[in-house]
This record gives sequence, structure tokens and C-alpha cells, in this order.
Amino acid sequence: MSMTKSFLLSIIFVMLLVCEGAAQERQLTTFILIRHAEKVADGSKDPELTEQGQARAQRLANMLKRQPIAAIYSTNFKRTINTVKPLADKLGQSILPYEAFKDEEIVKMVNQHKGKTIVVVGHSNNIPWIANTLLGTKEFGDYDEGYYENVLIVNVIEKGVNGSTIQLSY
Repeated sequence: MSMTKSFLLSIIFVMLLVCEGAAQERQLTTFILIRHAEKVADGSKDPELTEQGQARAQRLANMLKRQPIAAIYSTNFKRTINTVKPLADKLGQSILPYEAFKDEEIVKMVNQHKGKTIVVVGHSNNIPWIANTLLGTKEFGDYDEGYYENVLIVNVIEKGVNGSTIQLSY
């Protein structure tokens, strides 16, 4: 093979590697955002789930048990952890902690799970905040205090750029 052909093949090979890397970086990451299920109104800062909330947590686990979930995140409260515990148990996964309202936490999730699906459970104010942060818009306001059935699916290639959403109830 001539030196010129060898050089051209090397350039093509490098270009393919660069293009492949760019394609991997452009993978769609799916966030399944869930507000915790119904909580006991005991006046405490960290209440348990009600029976209705426990039933909702089971419905969530049944709804998502066949999905390829790469990670499950929860704030460090009984109501959020117990909302996704049945799902984590069915999938044999640990529940990973995150801090609410921390932009760097969202960036870390996007980067660590690029091209995969993750579940994030939180609260009436931080779940809409996460969606807005992922989308780069102010599309969602805080949820009403009695609103527990929403599942918000946000698809992004990167945080804050051209995401899409789907809302479901469970």
C-alpha cells in the first residue's frame, strides 16, 4: 500500500472514531420523574407512606418492572425511598441518594447514565424543578400538595437542550 493511501486510511479511521464518539455523546437519556406517593399527615418532617401511598408504590413497581432501568435515585426521606423501594427490590437495585435543587446532581446523572433510563423520585417542588432544569425551560410549576399520580418522562441528549416530555398517571 502506498504512503498516500495509508495516510488517507489513517485519516478516515480517525474521522470514524471522532464521528462514533460524537454519536455516543448524542445518546438520548430518559428520566422517569416521580413525586413520592401519599404520605401520612403526622406533622413530622419525615413521614411514612399511607396505605394508599404503599399501594401506589406497588403500582409503580409493577408498571416499571420490565423497563431497562439503569439507576434509581431518591432524596433521603422515608416517603421518597419507600415510593421506589418496591421497584428497587423487583429490579435487584440499590436506591442512590441525591440532593434536591443541586444542578450538579442533575449534570452528574445525565453524564453517568448517558443513553440509559433512570428513575428519580422527589417532592412536589423539586420534581418540576428537575424537569425544567433538564429541559432548559420553566415549563412546569410546583405540584399541588394533593397531587401524587403524575409520572413525568423527560428525554434529553444533554441538560438544557431540546428535551421532550410525556406525562402519565399511575
